[in-house]
Amino acid sequence: MSDRSPAEPETSEPAFSSSTDADPTPDTPGDTDAAPETGLDPEPAPATAAEALDTYEVLIVGGGVSGLMASVYTARASLDTVVINAGEPILARNAHLENVPGFPAGINPRRFLDLLRSQATRNGVDRRAGRVTGLDMDDEGRFIATVEREADRRGGRVSDDGDTGTEPYRIAGERVIAASWSDADYLDALGVEIRDAGSKRYVDDDGLGRTNVEGLYVAGRLAERYHQTVIAAGHGAAVATTLIHDSAVPFYHDWVVPEGYFTDRGRDVPPGCEEITETERRARERESMAAMREYFAEPHPERQRTHPSLVDDPLGRVPKREREE
Repeated sequence: MSDRSPAEPETSEPAFSSSTDADPTPDTPGDTDAAPETGLDPEPAPATAAEALDTYEVLIVGGGVSGLMASVYTARASLDTVVINAGEPILARNAHLENVPGFPAGINPRRFLDLLRSQATRNGVDRRAGRVTGLDMDDEGRFIATVEREADRRGGRVSDDGDTGTEPYRIAGERVIAASWSDADYLDALGVEIRDAGSKRYVDDDGLGRTNVEGLYVAGRLAERYHQTVIAAGHGAAVATTLIHDSAVPFYHDWVVPEGYFTDRGRDVPPGCEEITETERRARERESMAAMREYFAEPHPERQRTHPSLVDDPLGRVPKREREE
């Protein structure tokens, strides 16, 4: 069970994620004309068991493709889940995403990220803005993340409770999935096994996402998986499934099946599965069709990104005239 106060979902872009044809240099955060402020209060002292913190069953560091997909799986398994997100994804630099399933003509990468964020929120995931600068454990065995707030895409600062401010805050998780870009400095206090590769640092895992620290998992690019969107999404889902099986939550598969699929064969509906009537199936289909029509009614409003070294813009946006042509 979690012990937390209600929070409004954050609205900033997800953290660095795997993508197609993307350069591995991280973007600057936010989506405003001016770069966000960077002056923050000093990092607070380590948390203690007596400190009252919002506590989630699953805390995910990184709101890119891998982290968001992992959050959908853990939330749908009834694990209270939060995603801590910093900056803008490298996927946003892609001009057109053409190698993910289900989009024969491809999809605008920023639209694809919008869909993932909406899917996470719809399934009950809390999303909060900020960069995790440290992760340690308290006397109760909780993971404690220290988070520095960052400007959201509208130019303001968003805290965990919707207020504005600049001071760091802490948040706790019973289990953690590290799904950030390949910079593992925030994990150093935990003694995680890490492989240094020049400017990048990758976290070792057992092949299923478990690290050498119990309760800490790694997904996506940080786990040195291939730098492709569909692989990042699949690995996030796989690591989340590992976590679910390691938890006390009964779980078989995440399936939605027609009424009678199990029960008409004399079986109970397995944990994680759902039987729905034909009326309910049609209702969900109509709802999904309406949502997709809304998402694809107009071109995406955000300007294309490129490598920040190529343009005179703090966020790497192409000039307006190029987009209008």
